Amino acid sequence: MTLLTSPATAPRVPIPAKGVDYRGTVVLAPMVRSGELPSRLLALKYGADLVWGPETIDRSLIGSVRRVNPRNGTIEFTRMPSNSGRNDKPPKESVLYRIDPVREQGKLIFQMGTANPDLAVQCAKVVAADVAGIDVNSGCPKPFSTSGGMGAALLRTPDKLVSILESLVREVGEPFRIGISVKIRILETPELTEALVSRLVKTGITGLTVHCRTTPMRPRERAIRDQLRMVAGICNRAGVAIVMNGDVTSRDDALASMTEYGVDGAMIATAAEANSSCFRSEAEGGLLPWREVVHEYMRFCLESENRWGNTKYLLNMLIPGKNKEFNAAKQCKTYTDCCRQLAFDDLIPLAVRADEILDLADKWVLGPGEEHESKAKAVQNAMQSESARAAGGSGGRLKQNSPATHTGGPIRTSSIPEPASKAAKSDADFEPLAIDVSMQATQKPELTA
Repeated sequence: MTLLTSPATAPRVPIPAKGVDYRGTVVLAPMVRSGELPSRLLALKYGADLVWGPETIDRSLIGSVRRVNPRNGTIEFTRMPSNSGRNDKPPKESVLYRIDPVREQGKLIFQMGTANPDLAVQCAKVVAADVAGIDVNSGCPKPFSTSGGMGAALLRTPDKLVSILESLVREVGEPFRIGISVKIRILETPELTEALVSRLVKTGITGLTVHCRTTPMRPRERAIRDQLRMVAGICNRAGVAIVMNGDVTSRDDALASMTEYGVDGAMIATAAEANSSCFRSEAEGGLLPWREVVHEYMRFCLESENRWGNTKYLLNMLIPGKNKEFNAAKQCKTYTDCCRQLAFDDLIPLAVRADEILDLADKWVLGPGEEHESKAKAVQNAMQSESARAAGGSGGRLKQNSPATHTGGPIRTSSIPEPASKAAKSDADFEPLAIDVSMQATQKPELTA
């Protein structure tokens, strides 16, 4: 890689013991709705080096409850809804953020939306023990973010942004031994961008991502990379890793751009929404057929008990609109019906179980030949089939039930499998989970997503 400062003389900000170095990485961008756990696992499976979670507003996570889901071992941060819910049903906890502590270990960056140093610190402390880094969003141009002084609005209040980063480095990064980073956009002139970046790299951050668009620009407008070398030079001299973002379409494109502009890493966004196998190089086979990608995405959704509405949102991007399956999946209201429509027969037992957990079973549309079979009977048959499959020697990792926990420290629960070696990256890290399906069709689980 061609650097603007000689590697032999360039300083490097020390990487904390539990943090990550962004150098040499191709990563998944933080995307609201598109960056939930199943999408992140999909990107990691296909070769992403790191994944950013979706922007999470500081106030939403402060005061949330941290628990371990006994069915799949994921860490969930939850809270009760502010309203009382429907009169005929008691209110249920909402899952605000979900982490796979095994498959995302050392690879997940938590991004927050904030405009207040104190709130930023409070929020970061909630998740700091479970992630590899904390990233501040100062690039989102959407009104819901900028109207509160967050996102791209922070580019106009550099004193506040600097204060937020310094507070996070001092009160979260150092005690938890993880890195603090920031994501920005370029400003209208190189001089303005240079002045901002020069201040940010002195705050103690380990990484800076620059989205090569100005705040008014939208994704359909081509990224502007004229300022990228200048920003890279400032970061290189300060020892802060720099990641580029904007119109990066694949791993090969990312690596070529990193060399061309002298940056340390590259971030992929919209290309990953359309097909996450974009993280595979051409030498590794490049893009996979959409059906294979969607099948893996659905499996991750079922294993993590992802909200159906969120799953459906990304299916609309992963399934090409010209295919007949696009409209069929768009009409589905449950996982079971969607797996039937897509002919993912091997996933139906998991889909039935997920629908029960998510209270979607009453929305099923019975398939051909099932007109006279009760839904309860269909659930029982599906679960018996899954039990037989698991007993027959599935290669997946067996999850054992354990009580939910709520602590602020490291995970200590038998429900979580031993992590695979961080140095090895293979499909074995993403093999299907052999989920406990002993729960009867009529039994309601205590924890719901």
